[in-house]
Amino acid sequence: MTIFTEEQAKAILDKVIALSEADECTATLNGSIAGNIRFALNNVSTSGIVNDAELSVQVAFGRRVGTATVNEFDDAALERVVRRAEDLARLAPENPEFMPAIGKQEYKPSPTFSESTAAITPEFRAQVAADSIGPCRAEDLIAAGFLNDGQSFVAFANSNGNFGYQTGTNFNYTCTVRTEDGRGSGWVGRNLKDASDFDAGRDIRVAMRKASESADAKALEPGKYTVILEPAAAAGLVSFMMRFFDARTADEGRSFLSKKGGGNKLGEQVYDPRVNISADPWDPDAAVLPWDEEGMPREKMTIIENGKVAALDYSRFWAKEQGKRAVGRPGNLLMAGGDKSTAELIAGTDRGILVTRTWYIRMVDPQTVLLTGLTRDGTFYIENGELKYPVKNFRFNESPVIMLNNIEELGRPVRVAGDESDFVMLLPAMKLRDFTFTSLSDAV
Repeated sequence: MTIFTEEQAKAILDKVIALSEADECTATLNGSIAGNIRFALNNVSTSGIVNDAELSVQVAFGRRVGTATVNEFDDAALERVVRRAEDLARLAPENPEFMPAIGKQEYKPSPTFSESTAAITPEFRAQVAADSIGPCRAEDLIAAGFLNDGQSFVAFANSNGNFGYQTGTNFNYTCTVRTEDGRGSGWVGRNLKDASDFDAGRDIRVAMRKASESADAKALEPGKYTVILEPAAAAGLVSFMMRFFDARTADEGRSFLSKKGGGNKLGEQVYDPRVNISADPWDPDAAVLPWDEEGMPREKMTIIENGKVAALDYSRFWAKEQGKRAVGRPGNLLMAGGDKSTAELIAGTDRGILVTRTWYIRMVDPQTVLLTGLTRDGTFYIENGELKYPVKNFRFNESPVIMLNNIEELGRPVRVAGDESDFVMLLPAMKLRDFTFTSLSDAV
């Protein structure tokens, strides 16, 4: 059994805390049942279900910290893992930035669990694969995709009396469709809370259409173009930028949010006034755990308001150093937008380029968040409100900070996966001017 009830989890954690002889002890218990199915070349290649549970114990003697893990939960195993953590702590050097375990907290549960997702069966996964492969096979296209889903729990307790427990589910589907000759490629992805909202037979048509229509791509000269980034294309750039909202990095002059002469840009206008980004662990469309990795309670908070930086991420240590209040680090990002679909943004564009996805994104300059990456799986030239013809993929050099100052219009936000396992985003499609493409890519 890998999904423990709250009572079962608390019984194990209480034993661990009682066994510890250290100055403080924090124990975290995680468990999951994860299912998946993978298909390629129009055939299922792998599928399976993985059950797992793990206990992590962290103890401290003064500023010396040790951590050990175990996946057995009998009394002898609990004794061994606690003693191992204590042995490691005695050997560890002192941590000058050590922060003691947090005190007792109150956590408001968030809606992270979906009955329909938890009820997924192997038959459901097989049907998703069949509904993805069948239409492609019928039109001489080739599908390759992956569905992973699961249910999980997390529980933690510490010697200061804090305790938390919550269950959750996850659902993520992606599929790439290629033409038989490999010259055309399309993609679709769906990150959902409820599996009941998913229809592979409907969504696969998006990837099929892009694959068929992208086969005869023309070369355009690199340069600055008006672009429409679909939400999946924008996600990689925006999530990369949000890593730099760390207050310490900004205060120490290592961020685009560092102020010349010292300090940070909290409260300053950094983006177009239409940029509004917030975090809310209780958002019904993008709920996450109501605490962060340290057990700090998350809050509903505004991060960017009308283009101004409204909040930075203060670690407990840095908040103490700067005399600030530490709050839980955000687990989701919610960006406001308009009410238009991507198709409606295209219809209102005289000339531009539609980008389905971006990938292989790498940092060029952290001081400006200049990023480089590639487009893929369907890049099209727009003329007079229509997709005129496919174009070869580009390498781009662009900063999301500059990008979000060049907004022409924002579409309707949709849920997309972030760059961490429990990280979700609501992002709109973005119509942007002067997006910089630096070279062509022969990759499809």
